[in-house]
Amino acid sequence: MEDDGGERSSFVVGLIENRAKEVGMAAFDLRSASLHLSQYIETSSSYQNTNTLLRFYDPCVIIVPPNKLAADGMVGVSELVDRCYSTVRKVVFARGCFDDTKGAVLIQNLAAEEPLALGLDTYYKQHYLSLAAAAATIKWIEAEKGVIVTNHSLTVTFNGSFSHMNIDATSVENLEIIDPFHNSLLGTSNKKRSLFQMFKTTKTVGGTRLLRANLLQPLKDIKTINTRLNCLDELMSNEELFYGLSQVLRKFPKETDRVLCHFCYKPKKVTEAVLGFDNTRRSQNMISSIILLKTALDALPLLAMALKDAKCFLLANIYKTVCENDRYASIRKRVGEVIDDDVLHARVPFVARSQQCFALKAGIDGFLDMARRTFCDTSEAIHNLARKYREEFNLPNLKLPFNNRQGFFFRISQKEVQGKLPSKFTQVVKHGKNIHCSSLELASLNVRNKSAAGECFVRTEICLEALMDAIREDVSALTLLAEVLCLLDMIVNSFAHSISTKPGYRYSRPELTDSGPLAIDAGRHPILESIHNDFVPNSIFMSEASNMLVVMGPNMSGKSTYLQQVCLVVILAQIGCYVPARFATMRVVDRIFTRMGTMDNLESNSSTFMTEMRETAFIMQNVSNRSLIVMDELGRATSSSDGLAMAWSCCEHLLSLKAYTVFATHMDSLAELATIYPNVKVLHFYVDIRDNRLDFKFQLRDGTLHVPHYGLLLAEVAGLPNTVIETARTITSRITDKELKRIELNCEKHHEKHRIYRVAQKLICLKYSTQNDDSIRQALQNLKDSFTERRL
Repeated sequence: MEDDGGERSSFVVGLIENRAKEVGMAAFDLRSASLHLSQYIETSSSYQNTNTLLRFYDPCVIIVPPNKLAADGMVGVSELVDRCYSTVRKVVFARGCFDDTKGAVLIQNLAAEEPLALGLDTYYKQHYLSLAAAAATIKWIEAEKGVIVTNHSLTVTFNGSFSHMNIDATSVENLEIIDPFHNSLLGTSNKKRSLFQMFKTTKTVGGTRLLRANLLQPLKDIKTINTRLNCLDELMSNEELFYGLSQVLRKFPKETDRVLCHFCYKPKKVTEAVLGFDNTRRSQNMISSIILLKTALDALPLLAMALKDAKCFLLANIYKTVCENDRYASIRKRVGEVIDDDVLHARVPFVARSQQCFALKAGIDGFLDMARRTFCDTSEAIHNLARKYREEFNLPNLKLPFNNRQGFFFRISQKEVQGKLPSKFTQVVKHGKNIHCSSLELASLNVRNKSAAGECFVRTEICLEALMDAIREDVSALTLLAEVLCLLDMIVNSFAHSISTKPGYRYSRPELTDSGPLAIDAGRHPILESIHNDFVPNSIFMSEASNMLVVMGPNMSGKSTYLQQVCLVVILAQIGCYVPARFATMRVVDRIFTRMGTMDNLESNSSTFMTEMRETAFIMQNVSNRSLIVMDELGRATSSSDGLAMAWSCCEHLLSLKAYTVFATHMDSLAELATIYPNVKVLHFYVDIRDNRLDFKFQLRDGTLHVPHYGLLLAEVAGLPNTVIETARTITSRITDKELKRIELNCEKHHEKHRIYRVAQKLICLKYSTQNDDSIRQALQNLKDSFTERRL
């Protein structure tokens, strides 16, 4: 298997569908040798669920069958790939390759866990499409890469997306989780403008990928979340442990998780003759993986020292299952018997090549020793040639860099060159302030040096075959080590580091419940607070008795920022991280839906209002009782009457559910919802008016605030003629007077109902209270007195 190139995507995804709107997906991670299977029913004609999962995996290859078995009105997975993933390599496989029976047999043979532990029997009966996709995916990987997946080496997960919070692709963009919303407008120089970029202080590629996966699919299991939070508690209170782990994790190679590829895959015997693979490159990658493994195993004792006194369950369990595991010592002993003790993982190209050539101990193979001698002789001859040229052509600063593509070449500063270079130098290329060139002698020596290195790699691979087979027997232990290092990297270098570097802002531990309220006291936007030092915090409280907030205020008063802030705080809490708030407790959310922004979608020939309605329809079709919905300015893109009617109707539908909804609007008429439905609460962003100008305070307050004609004030600032402004002011005052009278009548009509509902709301809050009995009795007495005296 060739190197996947750092953080570049390494997922191969297989997709298949039937006419019942069911989609099966198999996502194979080439880097970590893991297979993720999902099967679900598509509820959206535009395949939103499939699009969300594809955005999550970010595949490098997508495999689909040739025919489009989409239901009527559905676009089909093949068309979805063509339309939304045109830059991704698409492979069309014969439908016979999507064999669910063969897929089940493959998983039984390749999975690291027992079939019964995976629940394969039940899964096969109910989710055959994902097994069919797995069969096609594995078949393509083995044919394309020229490898055989080792038995009992794959980490297989079923229904992975359903054990996590689901955030659709549109919401990922709206909330700026991975990329800034207006990245193309802001330019490439704007860094840390998304949540992922803010927390991307991980040191390993695997840690970075795990962070991205957690942000896109946060956890739903409270026990797992609290385990991570307990670990953060200890890291924040124990500076020695935090600093010690940070330093130890630097000792592990950045590509630790990559070593698994070369132990989970075994090269086919026909690879060289039939597929024409570069034998030298494959051997070099295998040796590099052995050196990476040795470096990682050498750092394990340091990790054991750092974790020895850890108290929390997560760190103590890592110490017990990894640091005290004899299997790692056994692997290290086997590696030490054939690999030289002084060999280390290196990133400088020529140093890495030298380390790989001399990885094996001397005296094991005579042909290898001869190839090493040739490699050393040619390397020395190249340096002698450079020394000769410095003296002969009076170029004292002539450099001899090396890269894997060209080998050795000369680099000369243009300042040193008087006129033309001597004719002995060939392949002259200007590169910035330098000149890159070669010579016939250097080219000849480069060929000999590369050939000798290739012979070293091939002979080393032959000698290491027995060691590779022995390591493959313990591949599950290596999988565990890679997962542990990625998790530690995310928690220590991302979560703990990000929190500790913000002394001016207080982060607090959130509390997660199954059925409690969503309460965030003095919450802040995790991205914007690092940009604006005077960021104004705001709170939120929602419960089953008050499950909808209507947020009002003029343009630029902070409504959209507030909606985004609430969602980002929930996401941070459910990945097991502290949140930017004075206090936070929340019910576990299973899905986040957003409807924000207004723009035409020219690709699908949809107007702004049509785009709004499609996004709203997706929310209505997929919302659950544990969802969090944020909607910004629904119905603004059509006529005022139709827009108000749609916004009101959508609010009434969402009110019938137990989902939490935050609805931002400019429509004053929507405030009347609170006069009819007692589980609606109206808030506003306070704005002060001075000298006909709006002074934004960005403070969220209860109730409605009628800012007279704020749209006209902004229009006046924009430079519209005074006559136009005055005419508009006369018209709007007449409309407003009628609306205020109608609102007063509604308030009087529903006042008594609201009093009774507020009592019920407070009783529900007392139900979840953790206070002692005396405090609760006193609170009940105060509630009774307030109700009878009509103070409530």
